[in-house]
Amino acid sequence: MKPTTHGDRLSFYQFGATTMFASRFDQRFSYCLYVPESYDEHTPGDYSLIVAIHGTGRDAPRLRNEFIEFAEAEQCFVLVPLFPAGISTPGELNAYKYLAGDDARYDLVLLDMVAELEETYRLNFDRFFLTGFSGGGHFTHRFLYVHPERLSGVSIVSPGVVTLCDPDLPWPAGVGGLEDEFGRSFNAAAVAAVPANLVVGDDDTETWEISVAPDSTAYIPDVNAAGVTRITRLRALAASLEHNGNTVSVDLVPGVAHEGYHLLKPTFRAIRQVLHSDEPRSEGTTQVLS
Repeated sequence: MKPTTHGDRLSFYQFGATTMFASRFDQRFSYCLYVPESYDEHTPGDYSLIVAIHGTGRDAPRLRNEFIEFAEAEQCFVLVPLFPAGISTPGELNAYKYLAGDDARYDLVLLDMVAELEETYRLNFDRFFLTGFSGGGHFTHRFLYVHPERLSGVSIVSPGVVTLCDPDLPWPAGVGGLEDEFGRSFNAAAVAAVPANLVVGDDDTETWEISVAPDSTAYIPDVNAAGVTRITRLRALAASLEHNGNTVSVDLVPGVAHEGYHLLKPTFRAIRQVLHSDEPRSEGTTQVLS
């Protein structure tokens, strides 16, 4: 049963839908969790981990809450980081989407949050399922390129600008120069081993937020080469991952615009497939779903 008092080591606020905790690695960042009711601090057991990355709106607690029913059904921990705006400069919104800013490595912040979670709850999360909507979709597929060995699967939902799985294009248009950016070379085989689900609404056609102008600091040649709308960019990303050898599924959800909470069902299906798959996955296949 869900605890109603403090545990012996853990507090009331570390069970169930937890409060927000500051990252021990960098206290500018924080996270919240969902801990299944079955968790017992004396006999921790075995759980899978889902990490969900917020969009630009940074609604971390609500995002966590959307996973509670699924987490109970599938016996998963859920970790949702909060990457506040304005970390490097006032009003800055986008650095986390590219894993690194002027004074933060957001990928390393996340990895230490996972390590902190392992130590606090005495669990092992060598691999976890990573998903994110919009800005979180940016983060998710770029994290896949840098840390594929940590992932059991990904669900990439409605990113506005994509990084293609192409070593001939410079980062962040492609994965060329990854080692210069992150100190880790691109490992195509390790990336290919991670099944990728890609999701977008078929009414997600607004482009006001996602064009990269030539005078923008984020602009590099070919950064817009994947097309204009989120739909065309997602398809380009799917084709790029398939070419790399990944198992890819694409969900084009009817009647949905840029509305992340209406796009969760395909992500839940993708997580279940990873959690319950005992068969080796074939490589380089794309399934388009509705």
